[in-house]
Amino acid sequence: MRPPLQHRVLRERGLRAGDQLHAHALLLISITGQRRVEGDVEDGPEGFLQSDLAHGLHRGPSSHTRQDSQPERPRMLRRHILAAGTALPFAASAQVFTRPLRLIIPVGVAGVTDIVGRVLADGMQPLLGQPVVPENVVGAGSTVGAAAFHRAPNDGTVIYIGTNNHPVMKAVYPNFPLDPVTDFTPLALVGRQPFVLAVHPEVPATDLPSLLAWLRARGEQANFGSANPGATNHLAGELLKQLSGTRFTIVPYRSAANAVQDLVAGRMNLTIDSPTIMMPLIRDGRLRPIAVSSAEASALVPGVPPIASALPGYDLTAWQVLFSRPGAPAEPQRAVQAACVAALADAAVRDRLLQANVETWPDPSAESARRHVAAEVARWAPIVAGIAPG
Repeated sequence: MRPPLQHRVLRERGLRAGDQLHAHALLLISITGQRRVEGDVEDGPEGFLQSDLAHGLHRGPSSHTRQDSQPERPRMLRRHILAAGTALPFAASAQVFTRPLRLIIPVGVAGVTDIVGRVLADGMQPLLGQPVVPENVVGAGSTVGAAAFHRAPNDGTVIYIGTNNHPVMKAVYPNFPLDPVTDFTPLALVGRQPFVLAVHPEVPATDLPSLLAWLRARGEQANFGSANPGATNHLAGELLKQLSGTRFTIVPYRSAANAVQDLVAGRMNLTIDSPTIMMPLIRDGRLRPIAVSSAEASALVPGVPPIASALPGYDLTAWQVLFSRPGAPAEPQRAVQAACVAALADAAVRDRLLQANVETWPDPSAESARRHVAAEVARWAPIVAGIAPG
């Protein structure tokens, strides 16, 4: 008799059935084929988990199926590039890069931007002819990662994935020397998703009106778990406070995953975070969903109303943008941009992103990315101006 699927998959990744893994860690393993080792990430076998591991999320094709079809994938992706009309021959792409690329991810392992970055890196590798190595550089609202990106050689081999905290780095940290518009070159819009507002089950609220009434009664005694200042869920919490007139205390953590862990343990009352992390915990009954952060209800979080239904004007969608730097050589930038767009058009990459509750953009082009970042800076910088770093 074969051992249960969960045990087989854990064994393949060097884990034991008794190991304690949070839901978001299982999801990271299932989507990226990687696991954490002493705070870092170690590559695991390619392929997805199936069946009920990681709370029953559908995993797509089995490892066997993907290994059988693996030789076809680079050819399929090359066809996407040619169909897009780019002038990037892949033999030439292999000559552009003579060493592996680094993808700096300025947030912690197992968060949604980390998962998106790793899926994107996997999709771009066969197109660029070199490994794309994700590197988590975490802290201070992504400013630590952004600074590391700017210290790296500007030869096109180091790229950066930014998210909602990118437009507000200067507003939250006035002494930070980098400008989110002029010091970064957007290459492509990568992913987007609404966030989920959820509470610990002991909070006596089942919808947004009852939650707001409870928050007004509790005042500063109510605690909202957040990643560090400028992070996406920090922005979401600040916007909720401003539009509702409530005074709950925002408690910063090193990462969103740490905040969610304390919410599950009952040390926090509420938070807003990605469905990638929240939905498995909601399905298990360890958190109670209240609303989604997008202006309208989302198919990614069925049956949950938008915050805007009770607080008109509330609208926050998490997003990821791939960046290079001004002054980087044009040829490597073109190669990376074309590979990113082609990877996002690949059905296997899109499926892996959807498993993480992340949608791709209708137009991922560099021009769309530039417009989006500029609009986000104009929108969010005034909202968070004056927020003291924690």
